Amino acid sequence: QYTKVFGPTILECFEKDASTGEPKRPILDQLLENDLIFEKKLFSMLTPEVTTKLSSPEFSEKSSFLLVGIEAHVCVQQTCLDLLEQGNDVHIIVDGVSSQQPIDRQIALQRMQAAGAYLTTAQSAAFMLMQSAEHPNFKTVSKLTVEHMKLKNEFNE
Repeated sequence: QYTKVFGPTILECFEKDASTGEPKRPILDQLLENDLIFEKKLFSMLTPEVTTKLSSPEFSEKSSFLLVGIEAHVCVQQTCLDLLEQGNDVHIIVDGVSSQQPIDRQIALQRMQAAGAYLTTAQSAAFMLMQSAEHPNFKTVSKLTVEHMKLKNEFNE
């Protein structure tokens, strides 16, 4: 929900269903008008197509990335390490990454942090992006934060 407030600044990757050629999950109806989607063929999100897009003038000055995703110890970690290797700042949204086994997530977070990534939360990142209560979306983000905290999960119990 936070990305809807801050606009289409994310690169969405998906895997195709081998039998239909369609995305494996229903992302297309959730995308904003200007969101970018790329087929994901590697564990790292830095596919050749994404790397080319990040080199384009509209993205070339961006050097800070917020990462969320599943399989923190595989896809998120490989993307993180690739971005760090290129000299970028990488922020891992710890309440936005998961793994099937808690130990895999824990070790992945430790490894990414040791490699130079910053660990943060969705709420912290959202308020960091706004910088002040004068941001035009402050009230919307504050409301989302209240709703987010109502969800019971391993991060807020």
